[in-house]
Amino acid sequence: MIRLYDGGVYLIHGTDIVPEEEAGRVEQLTGKKACKEEARKGTIAYSILEKHNTASDMKHLKIKFDAMASHDITFVGIIQTAKASGMDTFPLPYVLTNCHNSLCAVGGTINEDDHVFGLSAAKKYGGIFVPPHVAVIHQYMREKMAGCGKMIIGSDSHTRYGALGTIAVGEGGGELVKQLLCDTYDVAYPGVVGVYLTGSPNPGVGPHDIAIAIVGAVFKNGYVKNKVMEFVGPGVASMDTDYRNSVDVMTTETTCLSSVWRTDEDTKAYLAQHGRSEDYQELNPADTAYYDGMIFIDLSTIKPMIALPMHPSNAFTIDELNANLYDILHDAEVSINERMSNKDLRYSMTDKIIDGKLHVQQGVIAGCAGGNYCNVMAAAHILKNASCGNSEFSLDVYPSSQPVYMDLVRKGAVSTLLEAGAIFKTAFCGPCFGAGDTPANNAFSIRHTTRNFPNREGSKPGSGQFSAVALMDARSIASTAVNGGILTSAEAYADDYAIPPYDYDNKSYEARVYQGFGKADKEKQLVYGPNIKDWPAMEPLADHILLKVCAKIMDPVTTTDELIPSGETSSYRSNPLGLAEFTLSRRDPEYVGRAKAIDKAERARMNGQCPAEKDEGLRSVFAALKKKFSDADMKTTEIGSMIYCIKPGDGSAREQAASCQRVLGGLANICKEYATKRYRSNVINWGMLPFQMKADPDFEIGDYIYVPDIRKALNGDMQDIKAYIVGDTIREIPLYIADMTEDEKSIVKAGCLINFNRSR
Repeated sequence: MIRLYDGGVYLIHGTDIVPEEEAGRVEQLTGKKACKEEARKGTIAYSILEKHNTASDMKHLKIKFDAMASHDITFVGIIQTAKASGMDTFPLPYVLTNCHNSLCAVGGTINEDDHVFGLSAAKKYGGIFVPPHVAVIHQYMREKMAGCGKMIIGSDSHTRYGALGTIAVGEGGGELVKQLLCDTYDVAYPGVVGVYLTGSPNPGVGPHDIAIAIVGAVFKNGYVKNKVMEFVGPGVASMDTDYRNSVDVMTTETTCLSSVWRTDEDTKAYLAQHGRSEDYQELNPADTAYYDGMIFIDLSTIKPMIALPMHPSNAFTIDELNANLYDILHDAEVSINERMSNKDLRYSMTDKIIDGKLHVQQGVIAGCAGGNYCNVMAAAHILKNASCGNSEFSLDVYPSSQPVYMDLVRKGAVSTLLEAGAIFKTAFCGPCFGAGDTPANNAFSIRHTTRNFPNREGSKPGSGQFSAVALMDARSIASTAVNGGILTSAEAYADDYAIPPYDYDNKSYEARVYQGFGKADKEKQLVYGPNIKDWPAMEPLADHILLKVCAKIMDPVTTTDELIPSGETSSYRSNPLGLAEFTLSRRDPEYVGRAKAIDKAERARMNGQCPAEKDEGLRSVFAALKKKFSDADMKTTEIGSMIYCIKPGDGSAREQAASCQRVLGGLANICKEYATKRYRSNVINWGMLPFQMKADPDFEIGDYIYVPDIRKALNGDMQDIKAYIVGDTIREIPLYIADMTEDEKSIVKAGCLINFNRSR
């Protein structure tokens, strides 16, 4: 059972939930009258945020983090940006992992060049470098960096270490650059939602089952959007820390800002085992704590789950799916095909039903969610003395780190999986974002990974190839393998198996990880490969802007994977212009050409030429503007591209979802709402205007929108910004911009974060 409380609640003594409308009960339980503002300070989150806040009040936080983390499709751009902004050393521990471009299988030496650059940067600036295949980013941070009461920022959306008492935030690269420049992470004090756990998981129920159930309950209604999820209650103790980590990492898919859990003796034992006893402290809410919402979960009622394509919130129990197989799969199939940009391409799910059962072609257990010790051990137990079969179904397993791999070998789990026909690989994030194990065309894959967004598994619908992924726990994936690829709940094979205690061995890290924090050698040179390019110059915001609508996407949500594809594009992450060629390629393949055309006109304008001389459309636009605005002048009007989405930015933190638009001449996004804070932050840090509008868009691709006096508008309250669609007639549309800090306004005026920092 999962219950969402309608409003705020008080948690008394960590066990009694009192809805706000029954606040009188607080005095009965504590002897003191309820005081909401004081009780807000009783959450675990408040104490951690207060400790890291450098501002004079707690309403508008200015956070400095304890550590940072990036992987090899983000750290090159971050370091290049910070270097261009004046950084000469890493002022806090900065971990550079190489878990995304690990394979070096695409693009000649491109990927390995990024790794060499990363190591040279760690030596020059004083960083921590984790080579390919040694650990996925989040497992390394759990094992070596996270601790009770800390805060960590990472350039990956799944930066979540709440089960270790750390508030961790996944953000775009610009926010990490600010930390490297000793600036702060500025955010309004977030709401805090309690997650009260009671009971304990049944045999066969794993952490992904709990996570998918939570995401299914809160994503679509926005219950925890941009808030901190705080896990409390007696049910926390029913799971060991490794299991909690696997639940915690999936909180990203709720669109919350971060997460944190109460800590206990098991947390203490985990940190001690990893040689970091000093990082433990007991974290519990105060005797009276106020939460802006409460999610009540009886863990004993959670069943094995499946999240069907194309989102982790598309959640069903496996029993429910199997009982209504055709109807549910048909609805999913229709939904998938409605989103397909290539309308000649059709994906089928109902054809996977044979003799009334769903047949799956592939299983994957991997990464920061699935590759943890407890998940792989549970899967190996189910597959002991069994076989995956020699037909279509295949099973690949990726451990989360070399220490985990070593213990799985010592415990016999690896040989058990190999004997069953599974393929055991190394620590690698590829199956989670489309750079490994891409299924066959029209195939269906089940994965204990973090996401199943469109094309997240590596499909190329523009080339006529499409497959899809459902999320499941490792236990049910193993059960499906035992059953020859027929979708099977782990309850069919559940028993009283107790996972043996994990034995951590640090030797692989001692052998290979470069520990350079505090050892910067400024004489060292950065090592560049031919594909590592500097950011192109970007101009400051003009007094007036003219936006050409270059994409209009009316899907309910647009993911960052649709804005800039993952997977095969990874080799170009260090090449801004090269990567930009892939912008919206899976959703609107004509976008890049449109954006380039208008950017060409702007570059001509900047060079003192008159683009209207060669562009009849621009000539007629400015002729029309002159009739209404006597001061409309091409010399003072910046021209650029714009995209409209209803709700853009769900998913990855990677800044390239915004920077690729910017290097193509993008000036703005317009939307009804931004799916995540991190995507909006990326838009701002790359100098684009984060417009919003309440009405449906009354414009189409190819239309022009004129926004006069935009710099002046940024100095006001930004709640009623006049804009005009320019055509045969000029129609006004009301835009607005939600709150921005003064620095954020200055960044947009400067044209991007790099320009802003240089000007300082």
